[in-house]
Amino acid sequence: MEYGSNLIYGLSIAVQPANLLFCLLGVLIGTLVGVLPGLGANAALSLLLPITFKLPPVSAVIMLAGIYYGASYGGSTTSILVNIPGEAASVITCLDGHQMALKGRAGPALGIAAFGSFIAGTFGVIMLMLMAPTLAGFALKFGPPEYCSLMAMSLCLVTYLAGESMLKSLIMAGIGLFLGVVGMDSQTGKVRFDYGIPYFTDGIPLVPVVMGLFGISEVLKDIGSHERQSVLASRIKGFLPNLQDWKDSAFPMVRGSLIGFFMGLIPGIGLTTPTFIAYGIEKKISRHPEKFGTGVIEGVASPEACNNATASGFFIPLLSLGIPGSAAMALFLGALMIYGLEPGPLLIKNHPDVFWGVVASMYLGNVMLLILNLPLIPLWVRVLKIPTSFLFPWILLFCIIGSYSLNNRAGDVVVMITCGVIGYLFRKFRYEIPPLILAFVLGPMLEMEMRRSLSLSRGSFSIFFTRPISVLFTLIALAVLLTPLIRKTVFNRKP
Repeated sequence: MEYGSNLIYGLSIAVQPANLLFCLLGVLIGTLVGVLPGLGANAALSLLLPITFKLPPVSAVIMLAGIYYGASYGGSTTSILVNIPGEAASVITCLDGHQMALKGRAGPALGIAAFGSFIAGTFGVIMLMLMAPTLAGFALKFGPPEYCSLMAMSLCLVTYLAGESMLKSLIMAGIGLFLGVVGMDSQTGKVRFDYGIPYFTDGIPLVPVVMGLFGISEVLKDIGSHERQSVLASRIKGFLPNLQDWKDSAFPMVRGSLIGFFMGLIPGIGLTTPTFIAYGIEKKISRHPEKFGTGVIEGVASPEACNNATASGFFIPLLSLGIPGSAAMALFLGALMIYGLEPGPLLIKNHPDVFWGVVASMYLGNVMLLILNLPLIPLWVRVLKIPTSFLFPWILLFCIIGSYSLNNRAGDVVVMITCGVIGYLFRKFRYEIPPLILAFVLGPMLEMEMRRSLSLSRGSFSIFFTRPISVLFTLIALAVLLTPLIRKTVFNRKP
């Protein structure tokens, strides 16, 4: 009963004309971002974050959430029609989705991707509504040691799961932690690592850093590239899947939704890994595994459902614990703090309008995406034909204007461009950026909670090993860090 009244309260906020408009804008922009190959939700969120600072917090978060889960919808369009994933999570959709398109079944492939995304997204929102308040109530029992060990565990999981090399991920996390402590110490008032440059006294701002690392670096990576994608030329028709398509897709969508949502609760898992797992499970239990990769509709339904359910699952640790599980959620965390909202268990208690308004808007946003996504397919096909030589200069201009307008400081533009060049080098040498962003956002919070913990224990680190919840998080963090070393030692041992 309580959930019903809270949902009605959230709907009363979400259906306000301004919030409905920002929800619609968010899902449209998100779909567009998902359709455009290579840009991604992280880049879109970092680019559009500055324009939300003048909005009411509820409207701003509704719009950013719409961009995020809207990008999950749009990524399938490019994967099916062009065989290039618009989002990293849509990589696996290329295998069967594009093969269906080549066989003249692009319509059913796009249709089942849209319906699967809607079903999974709705399931994810229902679970978010049920689980987040319960988890937040449990998190109210946390003290500084629990929060410190939880953040340390999250960072360790992200570095372990982020890329091919854990050493590179640890290096990136270390850089992020360093950048996060630049500026004036909140407790002692001393300025750290400013190197005599007054600009760094207040610390390094989040927005120019993420705009550079995601937006500018993406432009630099693709600039000068003369590769052209070939969009499917044949007319697309018959978006509604037939009865056999629904029979083949029903259980894969259910399994993909369950896998995606629960894996989304794991910090650092990312959107890509669950979709590969969902696809692999479908292939393993299928009666005709040899047909996967040749254009079976199950190979589209399961990963697309998984993709959207994972996106919803990511919001639970963020809104209930204040712990981001991915780079995009780190941007959300930074945005909440900029809006003056305290992320974590007190968010639901102190700002129920934000939490329940966003949850209700996600219901409405999924409906909007289902209604708009299929009729707009011809428009997205035309968008895919826009040359990148025209698109990227506008992205650069938008980055510069957005970065400067935040504080009217030229230094922010310099930081953004510098981070863009560094981000390009990171991409070139295969260093993952998400651990850096996550550490950059969590670093100051981690330092504060560690100081509080050590103040409680009078400088003794034993406090992290004498409280049950803290012990659990600390042991998981140590296990994650030591696992690669143990594995290497065991496998390299000579008989």
